[in-house]
Amino acid sequence: MIKKRLNIRMSGLGGQGAVTAAHVLAMAANRDGKFSISNPFFGAEKRMAPAESYCRIGIERIYDRGELVFPDVIQVFHPQVITMGKSYTMPFYSGVKEGGVVIINSAQPLLSEEDIQRLKDLNVAVFYIAGTELAIEVAGTELSTNMAMIGSVSGITKCVTMEALDGALQERFGKKFVASGGTASLDEAIKKKFAKKEMLLAKNLATVKRAYEIASEWAAKNKVELQVGNPAVAA
Repeated sequence: MIKKRLNIRMSGLGGQGAVTAAHVLAMAANRDGKFSISNPFFGAEKRMAPAESYCRIGIERIYDRGELVFPDVIQVFHPQVITMGKSYTMPFYSGVKEGGVVIINSAQPLLSEEDIQRLKDLNVAVFYIAGTELAIEVAGTELSTNMAMIGSVSGITKCVTMEALDGALQERFGKKFVASGGTASLDEAIKKKFAKKEMLLAKNLATVKRAYEIASEWAAKNKVELQVGNPAVAA
């Protein structure tokens, strides 16, 4: 399915970098010549508290912003979003559009039979990726979990290219970027984790690439096609 715009809702917990992920993805989309908007949505700025971010990517100018109620893609950054209901929407997939995709960071299935059936009725594909384990394996830290989530949504939807993601990561972490609040604290934690800026960029990009490959392979195998582009040209 080719859509003029892709709405992505990222549901995670404080400290996981969901806000950063949406921002990097939007920056990459701009580099690819697309229009994009990202924005955060959270209450208490503390670790493990529910946190959401949204990224809208399209081929036409985007004017709406704020809470994303009807997403095409939902990303779950932490199992507790599902198992403990740490989400601003319940169930976590509330509002997902027909033909959408749910991406869950977990090595184990988390959905109940009822949830599976509801998503099946909506023709929503569910993709599990052990994003935190992948981040630890490739980057050596769970702080790069958000990189695995960026790679997974990009690999399935091709909403941004790897070249654009490389540029966006360099812009975010390689240059002086001014973040605010908890996002700034997380950025600093990530930078301190790696002794050199070059190492940070290389490890994060490697994590994105590996997740991108895994997700692309899954999408091809399961014939999941949800991309942003011009439907008229595609037809």
